[in-house]
Amino acid sequence: MRHWWVWVWLCLGATLFPPVHAAGPSTDKVLNPGAELWNEVRGRQAAPATTQVQGRDSQVLVNEWGEHFRDYRRQRFVRYSGYLLAGVVSLLLLYHLLHGGLEVTESGRKVLRFELTERIVHWLLAGVFLLLTVTGVVLAFGRFVVLPWSGPEVFAVIASASKEGHNLFGPLFIVALLWFFVLFVGRNLPRLVDIYWLIRAGGMLGGGHPAAGFFNGGEKIWFWILTIGGLAVSTSGVVLDFPALVEGRNPLVLALVVHGIAAVVLIAASFGHMYLGTLGVKGSLEGMKSGLVDEAWAHAHHVLWYEELNRKAQAESSAREQGQ
Repeated sequence: MRHWWVWVWLCLGATLFPPVHAAGPSTDKVLNPGAELWNEVRGRQAAPATTQVQGRDSQVLVNEWGEHFRDYRRQRFVRYSGYLLAGVVSLLLLYHLLHGGLEVTESGRKVLRFELTERIVHWLLAGVFLLLTVTGVVLAFGRFVVLPWSGPEVFAVIASASKEGHNLFGPLFIVALLWFFVLFVGRNLPRLVDIYWLIRAGGMLGGGHPAAGFFNGGEKIWFWILTIGGLAVSTSGVVLDFPALVEGRNPLVLALVVHGIAAVVLIAASFGHMYLGTLGVKGSLEGMKSGLVDEAWAHAHHVLWYEELNRKAQAESSAREQGQ
């Protein structure tokens, strides 16, 4: 069981690959008993229509553009999203098999990295994000992955629960994201040293660890992907939850497109964040669990922040001596 994580990544990849092939156009043709009626309706779309229901698009019986969007979602969006997510998982697994995780010999001395409030907000956001990811993946890929295994009755329950959970916890994600942004934005502003860190790929390909502050260049990129992508999924999600905020169907279709693309980008980037925070850079997870990290780890991965801590400690020590 030493390499249990390999099987986790393989299972995740195997789950993501089926929709890549299943989302294509079906060769099975099922005759719709009402096809003749709706073909006639489509043929009369150009004719003036009257209705007692007053409202935008109330006289439209068949929205053909909506049908084109449905085909796009099944044949293109789901397919290429599956490619992207499965590709990211495969690359991370391949990298770990070839290079392994970065390790640092511990000194036994600990320094505080994250306050309790910061850890609470991080895990709150992470927990809600994972819940929304699971329910969102079920809604997007479930028809191609879960339905063939579970059958229509069980899948109907799973899909319904996923939809309700997704809508229920979506607003909590907005609150957690805003709180997270306020706490960490000051330490995620770009610096020149981040460019050098990115050029060196953070030492992931060898050559030692480049200098970094409290957050390195990669962590800052993830922060801004999370912030911008989170804003996109939150805004589009509010529109989808409350369609009365917009007029017509086209804004809702646009919201669906923005929501789906932003969500897939966030999920793909989160795979890299979770890998680097656990197996990729050993010792990182401890900082978010207890708030403490080993001094050797801090010096190796965030030397500029570590040196700043030492300067502050020396200044405080000198102040106490002068006070005495």
